Amino acid sequence: MNASPIDRATYDTLAETTGAEFARELVATFLEEAPAMVAELRNAFAAGDAERFRRAAHSLKSNGNTFGALGLGALARELELGGIAKVTGGGGKPLEELELEYARVAAALEALRRG
Repeated sequence: MNASPIDRATYDTLAETTGAEFARELVATFLEEAPAMVAELRNAFAAGDAERFRRAAHSLKSNGNTFGALGLGALARELELGGIAKVTGGGGKPLEELELEYARVAAALEALRRG
């Protein structure tokens, strides 16, 4: 079985710092907004808009790291730094990997949110 995509120590620190209820609210907001960020990555890539692509990757990186989704954060960081060329050079695979990791993260965060 795969390990959780959420670093529990990071998530627990967030919950301790902000309060457990507020952390759950933050997770809910992220789960509502992240699909649009992922879609923005795809759309920016398709349009060849490097700046939009970089901004969307940056947002996913920052949000992922906040919740302890360190794998998602690392994948998004690679896209942020590598830009559209990283996806083109990888035959689209870097975006697919990020989307798969986001799906794992979303499921794990939903489980944490529900307690």
